[in-house]
Amino acid sequence: MTTEIEWWDYDDAAEMADAVAGDIGFIIESAIDARGAAVIALAGGKTPLPIYEKLAKAKIDWKRVTIIPGDERIVPLGDALSNVTAIGKAFLPKGARVIPLVSATAPDYKAAGRAADALLQDLHWPLDLVLLGVGGDGHAASIFPGPDFDEALNGPKERRALGVMPDPLPPEAPVARVTLSKAALTTARAMMIAVTGDAKRQVIEDAVKGGQSSPYPIGRILADVELPVDIHWAP
Repeated sequence: MTTEIEWWDYDDAAEMADAVAGDIGFIIESAIDARGAAVIALAGGKTPLPIYEKLAKAKIDWKRVTIIPGDERIVPLGDALSNVTAIGKAFLPKGARVIPLVSATAPDYKAAGRAADALLQDLHWPLDLVLLGVGGDGHAASIFPGPDFDEALNGPKERRALGVMPDPLPPEAPVARVTLSKAALTTARAMMIAVTGDAKRQVIEDAVKGGQSSPYPIGRILADVELPVDIHWAP
């Protein structure tokens, strides 16, 4: 199976933020029209923050929207490394429901993953949208090489989230994670990727060529997506 991928190139990150926010808004509105609610997973990190700023200004019935992070670092709410904290700052004031993936009470990262999975079993599934970023090492969400890599890629189809310990730990955020599984990501009704810089573009192009045997996590994810994927790129 070859995933259909469409690249969208922009002059700069601001132009990309406008376009991606518009596309996400359309997907949310379509889901609300279809069944009265939308459930989406958004990427963490710095690149998508301008997108969220634009999106939060859209005239959407935010009370009908549930947002989860596609992955989360196992840190306290409010920590600078917390993805849900940044997402919450943008959308909670609008009335959206923003659900943290990490419970402060979990004794270890595996238990944190099981708790997140149980939480997500209560949401409408599949997700209406997954927005992913891609790391310079080719990781997406928190599907990293390490002891939990195979489980994240090939675990039970019904598992929506799990705890992962990247190996090596990324220096900018050297903590364990909770991530959506590959099955949870690839069954979404829409998948979009937003990245900046030539290096990440090259990683994604190489990952797509490698397909199922790609050493890059994003290559393994994209090889399993049945719907077309939009990749938004700015220098």
